[in-house]
Amino acid sequence: MFIQTQETPNPNSLKFLPGKRVSNDGPYELLNKDQTKIPILKNILSINGVTGIFLSEDFLSINKTQDEKWENIKHIVISHLNEYYDEGNEFIINKKTELQENKDYDEIESKIIKILETKIRPAVARDGGDITFKEFKDGKVTVILKGSCSGCPSSTLTLKQGVQNLLCHYIPEVKEVLAV
Repeated sequence: MFIQTQETPNPNSLKFLPGKRVSNDGPYELLNKDQTKIPILKNILSINGVTGIFLSEDFLSINKTQDEKWENIKHIVISHLNEYYDEGNEFIINKKTELQENKDYDEIESKIIKILETKIRPAVARDGGDITFKEFKDGKVTVILKGSCSGCPSSTLTLKQGVQNLLCHYIPEVKEVLAV
């Protein structure tokens, strides 16, 4: 099995593409090994310098400390992934659980979520990250950045020039976008 890697705009995040499904249950972000019982994820989070994993449908993004070199991490992650898929596993996460809170959104929130899901999220995923809606209050949209976007030097620029401009264009009630 050949696992590709792609650099992301965040120099401390690398995108791994195993050529197979990774999550069959939406995106997940794990920042420490105590958040999961899945052995492969515990193993990757135990690698010296790894600070988090973001799992999407067909890729993983691994975040590392600034001091650690990718040469010290990359081959270990690829080895874990090869072994995992060679054992016949189809997915790393294969649950059918409801990720979103069952919350009733008003008309503006529904529009914001639709734009995030259809226009913004796919672009962010190409860079190894994810963006999700948190709330809309007093003209301000709060979003959560995950994966490569978390801690990326260019995420503020992306947020203001990309996400904010797009949302303001389609939804006049939106005045600002903030990330938590």
